[in-house]
Amino acid sequence: MRVIYSVAWWLALPLVLLRLWLRGRQEPGYRQHVAERLGFYGGVQEASQGPLLWVHAVSVGETRAAQPLIEALLQEYPSHRILLTHMTPTGRATGRALFGNEPRVTQCYFPYDTGWMVGRFLRRFRPQLCVLMETEVWPNAMTQCRWRGVPVALVNARLSERSLARAMRFPGLFTEAAAAMSCVAAQTDSDALRIRQLGAPNVQVTGSIKFDVVPPEEMLARGAVLRARFGARPVLACANTRDGEEALILSELAQLDIPNVLLLIVPRHPQRFDEVARLVVEHGLKLARRSSRGEEVLAPDVRVFLGDTMGEMFAYYAAADVAFVGGSLLPLGGQNLIEACAVGTPVLVGPHTFNFADAAQNAIEAGAALRVADALELMRQADRLLSDVHTRNEMGQHARHFSQQHRGATARTMALLAPFVNK
Repeated sequence: MRVIYSVAWWLALPLVLLRLWLRGRQEPGYRQHVAERLGFYGGVQEASQGPLLWVHAVSVGETRAAQPLIEALLQEYPSHRILLTHMTPTGRATGRALFGNEPRVTQCYFPYDTGWMVGRFLRRFRPQLCVLMETEVWPNAMTQCRWRGVPVALVNARLSERSLARAMRFPGLFTEAAAAMSCVAAQTDSDALRIRQLGAPNVQVTGSIKFDVVPPEEMLARGAVLRARFGARPVLACANTRDGEEALILSELAQLDIPNVLLLIVPRHPQRFDEVARLVVEHGLKLARRSSRGEEVLAPDVRVFLGDTMGEMFAYYAAADVAFVGGSLLPLGGQNLIEACAVGTPVLVGPHTFNFADAAQNAIEAGAALRVADALELMRQADRLLSDVHTRNEMGQHARHFSQQHRGATARTMALLAPFVNK
């Protein structure tokens, strides 16, 4: 099965590279460092020497989640270096923003999952340990690591029922990859159960590292500046929205009876910023954009503020009265609600939260979040909360407590990794 998988990769490679180039029209970062995706790293300059720990974080969410773990690794093992790899330009940009001034952290792209390319990567960097964030299981990478004696740890791991069902369609491929893991740090008991079904050994429940990401003071300060720009009007943030959700939300915006409510929309993918801006205008709503970097108070007739910047999610949540976390109105699995809870903002989620099922349900049971069935109910619940200061403040307190109560996953994950680093 893995041979067929490898042949399929090589056959698809011309189309993959073409798609990479086409995506580069909207995101120029996809046309940069292409050689690294093919296993060539001559341009990568390592800033320091010493044993190397490899952390793979695919995109923005995984990179942000990796921050507490990387900081802990740097502190606990001062003689070690970190290699931080990604698959997307936005993930790489996030890593650069977080660790660009840290001389012991090197960044590059992880190559496509062919044995030859992954083999070149491993020969070039010779990592002591591979740490994969959340859901990344690459069959050839697992095999190459096993052949070269590189232990593999899947941390902050999550696996939905849907993802397990897809993996089990190819049991000879993904069960072999799962069996090659040295240890797994799962977010929840449910995740651990599904990962064990996939065949991974040494699975322990450590919780979600995302709870350990503390809102930076700089982001809270930016949130306060944004809030001053918004004025006294109530603010509903719709964050990490996905394609199709913005249209539903904008169509129901008229259902809000609260005067001067401001809708703050933050699309998940930066290549859609201009598309969403056009959509707002098509709905006849006046728009302001964060990228304009103005400091004046928004005019009263501005109905929508577009958060079209990267790395400011904490600021957006801090500037809002209520937050809807996107990817959940449509069957996309939902996005992370922990950041909103960490700043004490009441949360609304849609019916589809299978990517973060336990976190969403626990937040609801803790009184930090509410589930809505569709865009109409989203607006009705937002209307109610924006009109009810007492209930909103109470939910905000529950949200902050929920976030603080679940911290500690980084320390538990470090304990699980210690035998492989100290070996």
